[in-house]
This record gives sequence, structure tokens and C-alpha cells, in this order.
Amino acid sequence: MSQPQQSPAEAPSPTSPAPAETAVYTHGHHESVLRSHTWRTAANSAAYLVGSLQPHWRILDVGCGPGTITADLAALVPEGHVTGVDRAPGILEQARATAAGRGLDNVTFAVADVHALDHPDDSFDVVHAHQVLQHVGDPVRALAEMRRVCRPGGIVAVRDSDYEAMTWYPRVPGLDDWLDLYRRVARANGGEPDAGRRLKSWALQAGFTDVTCTAGTWCYSTPEERAWWSELWADRTVASEYAARATEGGHADTERLAAVAAAWREWGLAEDGWFTVLHGEALCRV
Repeated sequence: MSQPQQSPAEAPSPTSPAPAETAVYTHGHHESVLRSHTWRTAANSAAYLVGSLQPHWRILDVGCGPGTITADLAALVPEGHVTGVDRAPGILEQARATAAGRGLDNVTFAVADVHALDHPDDSFDVVHAHQVLQHVGDPVRALAEMRRVCRPGGIVAVRDSDYEAMTWYPRVPGLDDWLDLYRRVARANGGEPDAGRRLKSWALQAGFTDVTCTAGTWCYSTPEERAWWSELWADRTVASEYAARATEGGHADTERLAAVAAAWREWGLAEDGWFTVLHGEALCRV
């Protein structure tokens, strides 16, 4: 299923034929992954965008996952509408339940591939994607497609983490192994784990000329935050689809994965523990 990630210089133009395959979603939807995804909100994951929203706008939320950000966006455009799309049909049931639980009637969900969106040109005021471009086979084409369905004067908003830029203390050696392993598995699956730093470059290649870039962070340092972050990554390392792809791809054996999980738990117990995730953010005016 996977295809090698092309460098920005090698990426096909938006007018070239669509790729036959997209990258594999490295994380999957194991409970340890959803533990993180359902924590995400517009406030902690889309603050760079929310100040630009208008109550009547139509929004497309690409790669919506369990729908927590999608529901927040719907609440912010009460006179508008939000469409959440994801490639995984199963996760959309959870997204629908999230919206229904909040009493939102201005949000719908559908299966879609960002490389070929099933919407006419100029359909939305905002096209938003959080932690999506790092996982797709052709981020430039994805951005060009997002641009196509966004109206003139609208906004394409993208935010992606940058794994190489993540940093932590204390420097538990096993976490260096985690970072090296994760980046290799993600790239073998056709993705780019250091997407955050590349968003501006990809946006320019996709045809945008008005791009505002910022950076945002998540930071985990309290005992509760350390326990939550370390345990979800420890579990993800040994029990998720990522773990299966690491072993099946020949990147690690189960003993190595167990050692990485143990390193996560060691870091989580450190009273002076601190971990930060850096994200690149781009508001691209159409």
C-alpha cells in the first residue's frame, strides 16, 4: 500500500495524474491513539484559525477522526455548516456520536480521500486539516485539492507536528530510540513525520501565494499530563497498528518495542519530566 515519500522538489505538480496510492496511516485507530485524538479541541489544536471564522461559514474538516475538533468548529459557525471527512469509515461513527452528544445539527460526516475530494470547486469558506499532511502520499496534491474546493477569498488551514523538533527532559535514552524508530516507520509508510517545517514549501508548490505561517505547541509537564502522554505512547508502541507496521516492516522486534515502551514509562515517572510537541501552522488564502 505504501509509496516512497517524494521530496518537495520531486513532488508532482497539481496538474499531474493523481497517484494510485496514498500513504498508510501509521498510527491506526487503536484505543491508545484515540486517547490522544479525542483530547484535541479547536482551542488546543486550531487556535491559529478560530479567530478568522465567521458564524455563517461552511467548513470542510479533512481527516476529522473522532470529530472533537470538528464539533468545536461546528459550534463556532452556528449559522453555517461543517462537513467532516476521513478515509476510515469506522471512525466516522464515533465522530457522528460526538456531534450528536453535543446537540449539533450543522455538521455531517462522509468518507473521502484528500487527494480527490468529492465536492465542486469553491464549495467551502474554510478547508481545515489537522495532522493530515504528514500522513498523505502527496501533500502538494492534497493542498491543491483543498485549494480547489475552497472559494476565492477563503482559507485553507493546515497544522502538522514536526517529530524531529520534539524535545523532552530528562533525556531518557530509550526515547531517542523511539524518535528514530517512529520517523523510519512513518517514512516507510509513505509519510513525512517532519511535516510541520515543510507546510509553507508545500503550500507554495500547490499554488498559494498568500501564506501566513505560525507555530504552536503542546506541552506536558504536570504529573497528570506526564502519566497520560507517556502511557498512551507506551501502549501505542506495543499494541497499535504502528507496532504491527514496525515489526512487519523489519524496523524493530517486539523486544525493542517493549524497551521503548519502558522508556516512555520511565520518563513519565520523572518528577522533572517535560515534553513539548512543535507544530507548523499555515493559513493559506485562496
